[in-house]
Amino acid sequence: MKEIFKDLSFSDEEVMIINSVFHKETHKKGAILLKAGDSVDAQYYIESGCLRSFYNDAQGKEYTVQFGYKDWWISDYTAFFSESKSIMTIEVLEEATLYKISKEDKEFLYAKIPKVETFFRIKLERAFAGFQKRILANLSQSATERYINFVKSFHNIEQCLKNYHIASYLGITTESLSRIRKELSNN
Repeated sequence: MKEIFKDLSFSDEEVMIINSVFHKETHKKGAILLKAGDSVDAQYYIESGCLRSFYNDAQGKEYTVQFGYKDWWISDYTAFFSESKSIMTIEVLEEATLYKISKEDKEFLYAKIPKVETFFRIKLERAFAGFQKRILANLSQSATERYINFVKSFHNIEQCLKNYHIASYLGITTESLSRIRKELSNN
């Protein structure tokens, strides 16, 4: 669990408690971790691999909301925090090793090891700030600017993503993505 809680130190007893609530899972490329409509009672720490969460609208159009890779967390957070059914689907894009923790076990950890609650609060604050920045970028930046920022942020996983994953994350068509890439390569 040292990879999850890098900057924290724990007693032997705390390590035993942490190890008892995290469950290691391996998923192959193409696996669906969570489907829209499922109950959501867990979140996942990504030790290795690449995943994405996406939403399908009523017309079947797909919107990639998040990519997750090494040292990230992923879930349908709207459903996780509100105890409602999932609106997202989580797909494994590259074979993944994950550590799963249930909401109940997280609450147990908070009570037993308060610094873990602080750790998760800080992670949540950073994630919220990141999502807010992404919303503002989608509202105010051109598609080219969004793509340039995407490449800067996700340069280490771009090769495991299909063009339509990237395009749906950026809110553009695959044709627009191709045009943007061509224009940038000509500059």
